[in-house]
Amino acid sequence: MSDWAPKRFWKSTAVVPAEGGATVHLDARPIRTPAGAALVLPTEDLARAVAEEWDAQVEHVDPSTMPMTRTANSAIDKVAPQKAAVIAMLAEYGATDLLCYRADTPRGLVARQTEEWDPLIEWAAERHGARLTVTQGVMPIPQTPEALDRLAGPMEGMSPFQLAAFHDLVALSGSLVLALATVAGFRSPSDAWEQSRLDEEWQAGAWGRDEEADRVAALKRTAFLDAHRFFSLCDRAAP
Repeated sequence: MSDWAPKRFWKSTAVVPAEGGATVHLDARPIRTPAGAALVLPTEDLARAVAEEWDAQVEHVDPSTMPMTRTANSAIDKVAPQKAAVIAMLAEYGATDLLCYRADTPRGLVARQTEEWDPLIEWAAERHGARLTVTQGVMPIPQTPEALDRLAGPMEGMSPFQLAAFHDLVALSGSLVLALATVAGFRSPSDAWEQSRLDEEWQAGAWGRDEEADRVAALKRTAFLDAHRFFSLCDRAAP
């Protein structure tokens, strides 16, 4: 974001049709990415969300308040030129998926993980034909190449814009399965985030809350919800 002007220099924003979708103009200037590419969004709804972020800037441009713009920039400048590499990187999360590593004590936590996470493991098996192995503890266990390939398959059908948002859903939750379940509508983004935080919330309930940890968790939750919103605004059927 170092290429962004530190001060607001425009008076109005507008969504303008463009080849392949829509773009945003600041006065008469079309927005470009940090790498200098045209910022063309796949849908008018997504372009409108980007325009609203720019219109909301006051005196200085604050990138931290512009998640739609940041993800769009990433889709164009980073994901599109190396889509296969991004998919391969995200597929690795399936090999160590959060949902596969369970506690052995206390019994309450074990029961909660079983209740919350087993339906997601079953969903991945039924929806994608990917049967993942579940274990107790943190020692790595192998997953079958077939299961990992099937979990990676839906990403092949994602556009660079969807994949940029999906990257955040996976990385923030630590679970490829949870991210797939979220974009498919099997879990709401709020529920998915809470399920990714099951262990941390259990520990907080047992030992007390930490103000800084809660602050960081709240920021990550917002980013997770923003990523799901971006994915939804791409207006394509979820894989």
